[in-house]
Amino acid sequence: MAANVTVIGRTTRVRGRVTGSVDLEVQGFVEGDIAVGGDVTVDSPGIVGAGIRARRLVVRGAVKGDLVGDESILLESGARVVGDVRAPRVAIAQGALVRGYVQTGDGDAASARAARVQAAARPAPMQSAVRPAHVVSAAAVAPPKVAPAPAKIGRPEPSAARGAAAAGSNAGPRRPPPPVVPALRSAKGQIAKKKER
Repeated sequence: MAANVTVIGRTTRVRGRVTGSVDLEVQGFVEGDIAVGGDVTVDSPGIVGAGIRARRLVVRGAVKGDLVGDESILLESGARVVGDVRAPRVAIAQGALVRGYVQTGDGDAASARAARVQAAARPAPMQSAVRPAHVVSAAAVAPPKVAPAPAKIGRPEPSAARGAAAAGSNAGPRRPPPPVVPALRSAKGQIAKKKER
């Protein structure tokens, strides 16, 4: 940091927005947004209860808000951040905690990349039978609906029964097997005995 550094001391409590073009070191408590043109350091006893935007950020303390760095963000061991972290370069040391999204790279490139992802998600009119993998809709993946076969009287064939069981609920409502009437069995047996005579 440069020689021109504004320090918010350990016993100092600031409520409100902090702005300026100099470097800032937070050792106390700040409840409000920080937006400076220089570097910001949140020291280990320092606590910031809002977002920070600066050229370079170094966090050793606690921040509850989004961090936006024009050049870089360094989260050192012991840093606790609850919020999104965005900068061209982000370094997170072992022992630092981040609860939020971390976005690195050029901001313009990131917004262009987000626009490309949104454009790819929109279904485009298809001119060929082949659909790209990123545009496949749920309707294209769903199995085609099959009309149930007309019910046959009598026992179903074993292969047909297996196929219906494997198809599950796609085959339509399950019907109970036709009842076996004992009187018909005995009648068939009597008819067979009469033919033998």
